[in-house]
Amino acid sequence: MLKTLSLFLVLMAVWLLLSGIYTPLITGFGVGSCLLSALIAYRMDVVDREGHPLHLGPRIITYWAWLFVEIFKANIDVAKCVLFPRKYLRPSMFTVTATQKSDLGRVIYANSITLTPGTVTVDLDGDQVMVHSMTEVSAEGIKSGDMDRRVTKVMEEA
Repeated sequence: MLKTLSLFLVLMAVWLLLSGIYTPLITGFGVGSCLLSALIAYRMDVVDREGHPLHLGPRIITYWAWLFVEIFKANIDVAKCVLFPRKYLRPSMFTVTATQKSDLGRVIYANSITLTPGTVTVDLDGDQVMVHSMTEVSAEGIKSGDMDRRVTKVMEEA
């Protein structure tokens, strides 16, 4: 029940941030909709460790900061491909092994690859991740295993 209450509070905070209208009627509708959503999630039994990963805590925030920097660097790499395709564009497909033990960890890893411009997770089968990369630099970034190690550290699965 504590996770359901936590889910309600997170939904309410997001709703208040995105709404921008704080009249009693509209706020009441927001409270009602967030409460209804939290109760439906509770009844469906989807409020679990993976569905509401509060256990990641501040570790995920530091990972997001690192990922934001990587996304910025990858944007520059993709811009080089657009401006000078003959020099920088080297598409490739390769498979890497994800070291995460949980499904949530593997999904965070696969989504992080896709969020980084120039790389896309094509398939996630068990611990094998098939990746398409636009450049050699982005391929080497994934093959180096830095992102994989960081996700494993966030998930405390090392």
